[in-house]
Amino acid sequence: MTNLELGQRLESRRTALGLTLDDVALRVGVAKSTIQRYEKGKIEKLKLPVIDAIAAALDTDPAWLLGKTETVGPYAPPPAVQIVRVPVLGLVPAGIPIEAIEDIVDWEEIPAAMCSGERQYFGLRVKGDSMYPEYLDGDTIIVRKTPVFESGDVCVVYVNGFDATLKRVKVDESGAWTLFPRNPEYPPKTYSAEEVRTVPLSIAGVVVELRRKVKG
Repeated sequence: MTNLELGQRLESRRTALGLTLDDVALRVGVAKSTIQRYEKGKIEKLKLPVIDAIAAALDTDPAWLLGKTETVGPYAPPPAVQIVRVPVLGLVPAGIPIEAIEDIVDWEEIPAAMCSGERQYFGLRVKGDSMYPEYLDGDTIIVRKTPVFESGDVCVVYVNGFDATLKRVKVDESGAWTLFPRNPEYPPKTYSAEEVRTVPLSIAGVVVELRRKVKG
């Protein structure tokens, strides 16, 4: 559906309800001129929260506004997203279960759906600049706890039993692992398949999300 077609549906529904542009603008929380631009299709890439707010103002299904159904109304609010809290750790020492680590520096919320299939997550506070500029010192990453990864994943890696380090891990045909920092000032480090077993190397988890707090 084009923006113009969406705007035409918006206008037809507003007119059918006997609402003015001011009425809809007040309900949506924008200016009257903005609603006019919506109806004329002059604003591109309307975000889903905006679509939902307009649908609520017009008491209709967002899917109808988007042309995904021909059924008009009534509006039903989206179901609330269930969330769970996961600890953000300052470090992840090897050999200690994640749930037993007491170095909790913060908490983050993630959708409960992410935890289906008994998947577990933890947060980790990034330290240092070896992964700059992709990951900055002080960033928080959300990590899925797992020893399994795909070559090229950014992982929390245990090396030689020390605290975990954050690196992109690639595996070649021989089974050797190469840990790649993002910062070009730090060289990558390759471990042969034998060294992976004897050093040893292991994976604490795979990074699934970066959360950066913007400083004021």
